[in-house]
Amino acid sequence: MIITVIRTVLLYIIIIFAVRIMGKRQISELQPSELVVTLLISDLASIPMQNTEQTMLSGIIPIFVLLICEIFVSLIMLKNDKFRRMICGKPVIVINDGKIDQKAMSELRMSTEDLFEELRQKDVFKLEDVAYAIIETNGKMSILKKPSSDTVTAAQLGVQTRDNGMQAVIISDGNIADSSMQFCELSRQWLKQTLIREHVQLKDIFIMTANRGKKYNIIKKADI
Repeated sequence: MIITVIRTVLLYIIIIFAVRIMGKRQISELQPSELVVTLLISDLASIPMQNTEQTMLSGIIPIFVLLICEIFVSLIMLKNDKFRRMICGKPVIVINDGKIDQKAMSELRMSTEDLFEELRQKDVFKLEDVAYAIIETNGKMSILKKPSSDTVTAAQLGVQTRDNGMQAVIISDGNIADSSMQFCELSRQWLKQTLIREHVQLKDIFIMTANRGKKYNIIKKADI
């Protein structure tokens, strides 16, 4: 029993290491080659976990071979567009200048229900609002709305806006996130003064967000 637990923990660490090397994509963003490698790694890891008569190397060696193959294929795809298109395919335009390309949808085996589901997920509920819709190589849809239906920007209105940077979590469950503080260019002295001004202690904060413009929001811990 102990041997099984140890083998499982070791394989768990190795798989995490392998996935980290492959990158930070989510499952929905994996290219075909990456998805195949991910599925194969999970299958290979399960063999030495379930069968203690097999050596650990019977699972570890194939995992690292697949990992090396994936890195090698990724490097070739970076250098060779034709090879990348062969492995990953190419983006397909399904709505071109406001018109649905039925041939492209047929090639993708994409139904009208699939098309409208994808549009709704992009907060588009009227087909006439779409100028272009493209199915990317990872299966996701990218949309460009018509100018008359697109959201008006500050630049189009001629309004000057200040860029305060992205909001980040600087305190999570009473713990200060130094990396986020550094990203927002905030000091601990500023944080200390802010908490004093808001009459709140660090241990009582559930989430505190802030940006480079020193705009912040504090959510206190609830009494559970």
